[in-house]
Formats: sequence, structure tokens, C-alpha cells
Amino acid sequence: MPKIAVENALQPGKTYNVDAGKFTAMRAAVLAVVPDAPPGLTPAQIIAAVAPHLPPALFPGGEKAGWWVKAVQLDLEAKGVLHRAAKPPVRLWRAG
Repeated sequence: MPKIAVENALQPGKTYNVDAGKFTAMRAAVLAVVPDAPPGLTPAQIIAAVAPHLPPALFPGGEKAGWWVKAVQLDLEAKGVLHRAAKPPVRLWRAG
């Protein structure tokens, strides 16, 4: 199974190797549902919204979707693709 190196906004400079197929599929799903402007969505709202966008072969019954949303979220934040609200609760939107 091919791997891809992903970043973590909470641990700058550190990368993790994860399943490339699952990460790429979840990244596309997250980018399809996260809005372009604040207030954005909470992680729980993103997890619920990505379900119809996920390939069942990779995420049967939405299995482990929450973990993969978080991995994608932190990678996209580290790369400046997603922005996080300054105050709780965590809300995310795409960078303009």
C-alpha cells in the first residue's frame, strides 16, 4: 500500500506517513464540503458531511472517517489550505 507524507499543524516540521489512497480520498471529500469563508464547519460537521463523498471500498460504513478527517485537517492547516477560527469551538474554512 503506497504511503504519503503528511504534515501536522500542531507539530511544525514533523511529518507522518499514511495510506495514500485513504488520505487522497478524504482530502478530496474534505475540500468538497468545507466552505470558502467563515464561520466554517466544526470537525463533527465535516465528518458528517464527508460521508457521501467517500469511496465505500476505502471507508466501508464510514469506518475511521473521524481519524482521517483529523489527519487531513491538520495537514491542510499546516499547508495553509484551511484556516481555523481564532476562538473555540474549532471551525474551519478554506483559505481564499
